[in-house]
Amino acid sequence: MNDRTDTRQLGIWMTGGLVVGSMIGSGIFMLPVSLGPLGANAVLGWVVSIFGALAIAFALASLSRIGDGGIRAYIERTFGPTTAFLVAWALFWSNIAAQAALAIATASAASSLFPALGGASGIVAVGVGSVVVLTLVNLRGVRTSGGLSLLTVAIKILPLLAVVAILGMRQFSGMPFERLASSSLTLPNIATATALTLFALTGFENATAPVDKVRDPARTIPRAILGGAALVGLIYLVSSSGVMLLLPADRIATSPAPYADVIALRWGHSAASLAALAIAISAFGALNSLMFGTAELGYAMGLRGDLPPIIARTGHDNIPYVAHVISGAMTILLILANSSKSTASLFTFVILLSTAGVLVVYALGALAAWKENATWARRSVFVVALLFIIFAVYGAGMEADLWCLVLLAVGIAIRTLFRALSSRSRGETSRAAARS
Repeated sequence: MNDRTDTRQLGIWMTGGLVVGSMIGSGIFMLPVSLGPLGANAVLGWVVSIFGALAIAFALASLSRIGDGGIRAYIERTFGPTTAFLVAWALFWSNIAAQAALAIATASAASSLFPALGGASGIVAVGVGSVVVLTLVNLRGVRTSGGLSLLTVAIKILPLLAVVAILGMRQFSGMPFERLASSSLTLPNIATATALTLFALTGFENATAPVDKVRDPARTIPRAILGGAALVGLIYLVSSSGVMLLLPADRIATSPAPYADVIALRWGHSAASLAALAIAISAFGALNSLMFGTAELGYAMGLRGDLPPIIARTGHDNIPYVAHVISGAMTILLILANSSKSTASLFTFVILLSTAGVLVVYALGALAAWKENATWARRSVFVVALLFIIFAVYGAGMEADLWCLVLLAVGIAIRTLFRALSSRSRGETSRAAARS
């Protein structure tokens, strides 16, 4: 059954919850460890990333006003089906990689609360279990997923807001802030900081993924994307910089949970434990939102004939259950295939791969917005988005960029092969019918 008309659609609050839920994950809570040595470059990296992300969000929001159907439909109207497939394929694999990262992050945060879950095997087991649980949640329906996003958004912002509050208390107390790490302001350092911070800001594009799931998408999606991206960017800038101003640089470099450490300094270890719990819930909630969007992308590719049509099968409430199962299974396989790596190495690799993949989506989305909007005021914003994307590709590094190109080539090969087989099958069926 492919008629996906459903009266139980997402409004502005649940769509916004999916945007914020996709953006606020585990990445922000781990970033100070990587950003700390960059000193003032990290602050500039945040500023560049926020303005770049908002420019990209504006481009995607402009496309969503043209009509419904998701980001692939927007780009297909402009560049054709092959380019549209590359967008869906790149976003699909970007989300799969991000899901693996968030599953591992969820397990890592849980292990800090329950030491018995520590160790490589325990983290892999909890990560896989998280994927299984959220696959079942999404199989229950879109409103179950959206409701869980709203709940986890309310919980996950607490550690961020706590650090913002502590930063304000420190300012009013008159106590001096910690000195930022000594690091020269250079273009490569700022590019590195931009690439690191961008992963924490990605996710807003998932609001364009649901097919016929959003109420009044021409109004709801742009408001949810721009509002959610602006809110998260502001919180990230203040809270992440706050960690660097509240903890010594050498302590940040060795901390497994810098946000919890800041909270512990002010309110004790009990409060820090609660913060660690909220961080685990944050990663879990972001994983939920990403799995929802990834399954919708798989469903759309199945409908279009780019992937086997079985992926487009739906069950009760028109839920694409095959796409959800495949998305979960691929995430589990990625975790298991890299289980021999250290948690940090695995997390870094999948973050860079995910970022490189989503930059393809952003670039083509910005180019499509350019062609669909003739006003120079809008196009000036799209130029900013494209320049930022080029800068972020440079910051992501050669390894991630090459892997992204390989995955794009694999996607083209799969699509070409499957379409050739489908065409051959249809031809044989037609000849058999003619003979009869």
